[in-house]
Amino acid sequence: MTITKDMTIEDVVNQYPESMMVFMKHGLHCVGCHVSAFESIEDGANSHGINVDALVDDLNKVTLTRKSSAHSCDNSCSCCSSKS
Repeated sequence: MTITKDMTIEDVVNQYPESMMVFMKHGLHCVGCHVSAFESIEDGANSHGINVDALVDDLNKVTLTRKSSAHSCDNSCSCCSSKS
């Protein structure tokens, strides 16, 4: 999934808990705030004077890191073979 600036902060954090550190690094500390449930990344960034494009780029690096470290095998392991 690609993170976009119109997604809510809460949706991103729920899908990628490790994204909290990215939000914090950029100065968007409202990841646990009630507003994060309905505030888009863009709205949050704009209200805090944060470059939304740089934030979204860094958030998407989190998704790429997760994808590259995802489990892969020949489907013979117990976790993959049970999905068949």
